[in-house]
Formats: sequence, structure tokens, C-alpha cells
Amino acid sequence: MSMSTGADHDFQRHAEECLTKLVIALDAFDPDELEADLAGGVLKIAFPDGRNCIINRQSAASQIWVAEGASAWHFMRQPSGEWLDTKGKGSLTAVLCEVLTRRLGKTVTL
Repeated sequence: MSMSTGADHDFQRHAEECLTKLVIALDAFDPDELEADLAGGVLKIAFPDGRNCIINRQSAASQIWVAEGASAWHFMRQPSGEWLDTKGKGSLTAVLCEVLTRRLGKTVTL
């Protein structure tokens, strides 16, 4: 039996809040453009061509990971509450907007 620390609990809570906010924003899209499904800490964004973007929490690393095509990003929560890429690619929201803009062929803001 593993003991959960306060930091683990905080990460889980913040990651779940982040994923829930994203799925609410994505639910506003036309289902012909994308479909978003959140289950078990994994947010799957399905596109009509059968490809997916996967956003999931990685509890061991206290990160949220995003994978789309051959690209992947790892985000850590900052003291400000923002989730930033560990390699300086920007915020989770900005990166996701770039992915959606490219996939949908129109400017997307969340």
C-alpha cells in the first residue's frame, strides 16, 4: 500500500482541474471537427481522420503529457498555476491551440 503525500494530492487535484477545463472548452467544438473524451486522467481528442491527440497526467513525474502525431510535450505546474513545457515550448494552452489550429486549419483559441 502506498502513502499519498500532500504534493501528490495537490498534483492530482490541479491536473484534474486542468483536464476538466480543457474538456469543457473542447466540448464547444463541432463534433465534425473533433470529439473530446476525459476518463481516468486521460483526455483523448479524436479527429475525423482517425488521428488523436492524447493529454494525460503522469503522476510519477508530476507532469501533464501531450502527444500528437510524432510530437510530445511535458508540462509542469508553475507556482503561478500555469502549466509550462519543460523544454520551453510554452504553456499547455498555447501548445494545444497550436495543435488544434494546425489540425483544424483555422485559428483556435481556448
